Amino acid sequence: MHRRTFLAALAAAPLLAAARTVRAQSPSKIKSVTRDATGTTLWMGLEHAPFAGTGYHDDTVVVFVPSHYRNYEGEDVATLVHFHGHNTTADRALTGHQLREQLSDSKQNAILIVPQLAVMAADSSCGHIESSGGFAALIDEAISVTAHDGRSNLGETALPRSARRGTVCVSAHSGGYHAAGCSLRTGGIDVREVYLFDALYAEVDTFRDWVALRQGETLHHRHKLVSYFTEGAQTEINNRALRSQLEHIGVLCEEEQQEGALSRHELSHAEAVFVRSGVWHSGVTWETNALRDCLFASALPRHLSSNWFAHKTGARPIERRR
Repeated sequence: MHRRTFLAALAAAPLLAAARTVRAQSPSKIKSVTRDATGTTLWMGLEHAPFAGTGYHDDTVVVFVPSHYRNYEGEDVATLVHFHGHNTTADRALTGHQLREQLSDSKQNAILIVPQLAVMAADSSCGHIESSGGFAALIDEAISVTAHDGRSNLGETALPRSARRGTVCVSAHSGGYHAAGCSLRTGGIDVREVYLFDALYAEVDTFRDWVALRQGETLHHRHKLVSYFTEGAQTEINNRALRSQLEHIGVLCEEEQQEGALSRHELSHAEAVFVRSGVWHSGVTWETNALRDCLFASALPRHLSSNWFAHKTGARPIERRR
């Protein structure tokens, strides 16, 4: 080696070593991982989390990938985003409302994202999600981190490194209604379906306008709303008002005065479904498999067979979780 070449290589060596060190020490956004028969759960710290660097200063976002999930060629990553209610955390909602189990049981080829909202507070604010494009930024970062940092933990359920956002559905319990409303108004995403679990405390106009925007379109292009409410609550008053407004403009609505009266066909094909639940406020999301049935009846992709559609007509059976 010529002396000049040798000296140039020698000078570059520390820079190369430093570059390798930076890559090696680049911090993962994965805080912790658990795995069981239903799938893999990843706790992340994300810069686009609702309260990252502001408000409650909690950057936690939980992502669950079901054990049946597979990335099929040409299929983008379908996502269910759940917004928890007041005086709880993402962890508590995940477990208490059996969100992972219900997604797993539905067999839909989608992942679950549960961002931390206000920590143990009676507060419906949602931080960065109230900003234009904040919801899209949250989902895209969660998918990217799952595809890269989480890849080694996912095995056959891994997302491709080039994973892109596909169909997005939103669910909300109780005080999570405001985050759901912001996601529709300024989120930067064409949310396909919304499931409210005793959550319509306000923003009736937001949900009405969102459903009406795609009124009469086909299953995979329309906006569909399913809203559960408890008897005698403010949510019942608001649901009745919303149903009246939607029916006035010709939206195909269905309503259950008693949970289970609608057929699975009706639950699947209506543009707006209103369900009076007979369970307590805290159990609306999970006790009668409400979220699972919303997912079964959804436009999310599913590649596994299910007998849920075996009896499409007649009152659907209500199956309680334990």
